[in-house]
Amino acid sequence: MGAGGRSRIARAMALGAAAALVAWGCASAPIATGVGTSASSGADATPGGATGLSPGVGRTFRAEVWADNWFALYTNGRLVGQDSVPITTERSFNAETITFEATYPLTIAMVTRDYMATDSGLEYIGTSRQQIGDGGFIAQVWDVSTGRVVAATGPRWRGLVIQRAPLNPACATAANPATACRSESVAEPAGWQAAGFDDSAWPTATVYTAAQVGAKEGYDTIRWDASASLIWGTDLKLDNIILWRWMVAAPPS
Repeated sequence: MGAGGRSRIARAMALGAAAALVAWGCASAPIATGVGTSASSGADATPGGATGLSPGVGRTFRAEVWADNWFALYTNGRLVGQDSVPITTERSFNAETITFEATYPLTIAMVTRDYMATDSGLEYIGTSRQQIGDGGFIAQVWDVSTGRVVAATGPRWRGLVIQRAPLNPACATAANPATACRSESVAEPAGWQAAGFDDSAWPTATVYTAAQVGAKEGYDTIRWDASASLIWGTDLKLDNIILWRWMVAAPPS
């Protein structure tokens, strides 16, 4: 067989492998900077960008995440990683690096949780440190093939708070927070991790400084891109569980 024939066969095998990767559910995704939009609003980036690769070609990504206190990361509807320190750990401050395979377009869905001992929203209950906790998180994603940050948390991310407490902050000093503190919870919307979910009614994120969040252990171990911001809901203390979404349409040009 001539060189031309072998070349055509090799190309066909490569395309078949990429198609199999998508079929097996490996089409997962990063977070986003200027090349992305909210998943509900669409995007008009040129497919393939300067890389010359089509949006559907699988590639390797590396996500770096710091959360107070816990997170799980879904891409294109599939769970690709989560915080290795359980949410039941009171001082679970750490950074995580997650490597995964994905394709563009990339829909990011994350759940972040602040530590709370009960639905009261308090921590260290029954001790001299009983108090309302606070949250915050930051994330960025690298496209390993280009060595570029293609996604980062910012003010255009959409987040739905599904647990808020205490609604009456004065209960933080109560002897029995379980009965004294009021909370508000809503169910997770069905299919909220999926690429086609409509998040247009969700509020956008609030950006905070490291000092406001009190970013500590693990935060300084990551070299954060200038496009990455610490975000949370409108209230660092009362917003305890938040669902997040973001979409990157195509590789940056």
